[in-house]
Amino acid sequence: MLKGDIMQLIRAIIRPEKAEEVIDSLDEKGFSAFTRIDVFGRGKQKGIQIGPTVYDELAKVMLLMAVNDEDNEEVIEIIEEAARTGSFGDGKIFISSIDEAYTIRTGEKGL
Repeated sequence: MLKGDIMQLIRAIIRPEKAEEVIDSLDEKGFSAFTRIDVFGRGKQKGIQIGPTVYDELAKVMLLMAVNDEDNEEVIEIIEEAARTGSFGDGKIFISSIDEAYTIRTGEKGL
């Protein structure tokens, strides 16, 4: 990274049926770089119960994105608006600082 550049890693865990909508919304606003991972887990609701069957590990999609600090709030808002259904299980967004990033092909430091 260049001196003064601050980067954030955004990890968004969302409903699988909302993944394309979130990705399209991000892409429309110029945020097209991400990693998509299909994951399983549960939140505070501890899964769901349908009749006698309890599903305690639910399918989710995790999007990983490295963004410049000044874009952080915009990306969070885009994800929240596109992923929100208003029901339990809509997901979570986690933000972490990125200390360094390297391009493998060139060895270049930074995004």
